[in-house]
Amino acid sequence: MDRLNIGVIGTGLIGRLHAQHLSSRIPAARLAAICDTNPVAAAECLAVCNVEALPVFEDYQKVLSDPAIEAVAICTPGEIHGEMIEAAAAAGKHIFCEKPIDYDLPRADRALAAVERAGVKLQIGFNRRFDANFRHVKEAISAGAIGRPHTLHIVSRDPVQDEAEPPADLFLDTTIHDLDMARFLTGSEVTTIYAIGGHMGVPHSADAPDTAVITLRFANGVIATIENSRRSVYGYDQRLEAFGSEGAISVGNESPHQTIVSNRDGVLSSLPLAFFRERYADSYVAEMSAFARCVIEDSKPLVTGMGGRTALVLALAARRACLEERSIAL
Repeated sequence: MDRLNIGVIGTGLIGRLHAQHLSSRIPAARLAAICDTNPVAAAECLAVCNVEALPVFEDYQKVLSDPAIEAVAICTPGEIHGEMIEAAAAAGKHIFCEKPIDYDLPRADRALAAVERAGVKLQIGFNRRFDANFRHVKEAISAGAIGRPHTLHIVSRDPVQDEAEPPADLFLDTTIHDLDMARFLTGSEVTTIYAIGGHMGVPHSADAPDTAVITLRFANGVIATIENSRRSVYGYDQRLEAFGSEGAISVGNESPHQTIVSNRDGVLSSLPLAFFRERYADSYVAEMSAFARCVIEDSKPLVTGMGGRTALVLALAARRACLEERSIAL
């Protein structure tokens, strides 16, 4: 096998992004089909991919029954990820699944058991691990560049979105990325988690904060803080700093250009990139390329199903800690 045939299930924002990359930017893979219960969304995805004679399905079971499709990319809402992983594993398909692995831990465990029985590959979509800047931080920490790590601070603020639409769960949709990144950078597991949150915009429900600060203690002694918001008026704010006994290393925001205008009115530079599609475009290509290679080379995925489960456990614990206003030992 020199190229992996992948069917994309779900053609929302992230599904369309993966389909575009599979159609043009990933040599080790080929876009083999797209699937969405909304035929208009599927047609729009097909148009931007510019691929001739591509099968389009409304029922994902038809993707799973197609012998020409060797793997699937599950890009549907998170609450049905687990059941789709189970079905794909039973059909013998290798699986790339966007985060979270599911919203429910028992469903996630059933999905992992199905993957184990089938002997297929499963990679969870924590694309930030594949970002060049964050990988450099990981390599520097592992090489001892800052000595023994003491603290880690992650800032992850989303731009303000349409208030008319109820947002996805902050902890399961946004914080889960940062929890995975904290584990990745520290190389350790969380022992205690505390979170506090609130409604800084228009509240949709009592248990749906748009702003939160999470504190983590790791088994290796590192103390980490994660700051999340959905109220950033200036763009997609993605920064982190690791501090240790011998120094510190940090990553700042990326912007459309690096020019700075200085005049009598002030010193001006560009705002951060607009949102995740712009900021992490290359990381999405890298993670899907890595998935294709792990299937072709029969190697272990770089982000395993168990890694996805651990991040889910932490996100659920963070949400509970926030709602109950207490720390939780893990």
